[in-house]
Amino acid sequence: MEKVKVGIIGCGNISAIYLKNLKLFKSVELVAVSDIDLKKAEAKAVEFGIAKALSPEKFFKYKEIEIVVNLTIPKAHTKVALQAIKAEKSVYNEKPLAINREDGKKIIDTAKKKGVLVGCAPDTFMGAGIQTCRKIIEAGDLGRPVAAAAFMACPGHEGWHPSPEFYYQKGGGPLFDMGPYYITALVNLLGPVRRVTSSARISFKERLITSQPKNGKIIKVEVPTHVAGVLDFKAGTVATLITSFDIKASSLPIIEIYCEKGTLSVPDPNGFSGPVKIKRFKQSEWEEVPLSFGYFENSRGLGVADMACALLSKRKHRASGELAFHVLDVMQSLHEASIKGKHILLKSSCAKPALMVAGLRAFELEK
Repeated sequence: MEKVKVGIIGCGNISAIYLKNLKLFKSVELVAVSDIDLKKAEAKAVEFGIAKALSPEKFFKYKEIEIVVNLTIPKAHTKVALQAIKAEKSVYNEKPLAINREDGKKIIDTAKKKGVLVGCAPDTFMGAGIQTCRKIIEAGDLGRPVAAAAFMACPGHEGWHPSPEFYYQKGGGPLFDMGPYYITALVNLLGPVRRVTSSARISFKERLITSQPKNGKIIKVEVPTHVAGVLDFKAGTVATLITSFDIKASSLPIIEIYCEKGTLSVPDPNGFSGPVKIKRFKQSEWEEVPLSFGYFENSRGLGVADMACALLSKRKHRASGELAFHVLDVMQSLHEASIKGKHILLKSSCAKPALMVAGLRAFELEK
């Protein structure tokens, strides 16, 4: 199979799983890594057997790279993405696409002018768990989705992450950090969002790092750490969404879709697998549904591999810039709705990504 040459920039915490998986996908060839700290890039190159470890300047000039996987921190996403696009390379950003819709639009528009593609994490919605849920909804056995609820509740990342500061800076917070998983999953299942409203707050103005190596450092919080939102979907479904770094313990469900004839329990959108469960009206117990698609292990990089197939065959890729921009618009609108105390009608929209093909072998995708 023909391969698309890929380079990764940003060799931080998340890079290892991308490097591991992109070495295995049949549609890509991993040719270079880069970081502003060249020693980090060199260490990853040695660990994963990558031919080149380059400074950012040399990385963008390296002509062989066709897709840049941008794993930098959120506030650097736009700058790095535009550097890649101006070098006439397609770009796949780690989530979010950008820290505001103006920057996100700049990425999308510049890519169109240059004739390159934009992709963006998360790609977890392409995994077996959420794809199986999509198939159940579209089969119509549970009837029309009437409502939904999604909850991401945790105490924050300062207790485990080695450098958690960016989670509390612009482009961070629970909504921009974890919201992309939940909102992308909901859009994949229910279609685009029409309007939103919310209440959001900074519950604690400072956070204490207790992880190593920065134990004892104080973080100044710049973004809301608890966001309670309502999303009205174009198809009519009304969803409740809570994302929080302020909840020490919870028994809330992760995602549930409430349909005319029963409820669908959707697995954690931060993963690729199950369990997927349904409970029909008047049924006494939940019924676990077998997963009907592949990619149930941690398959981060699947969106990059799918984008490579799109470059080769000219088909649409699933974890697209269009989808990521709509998710970004939803998130920024949720923050703005709380500030303004009103509903906000979204100007963006997107098509639901194509359903995955069942029966694919590991690390392969349809052209």
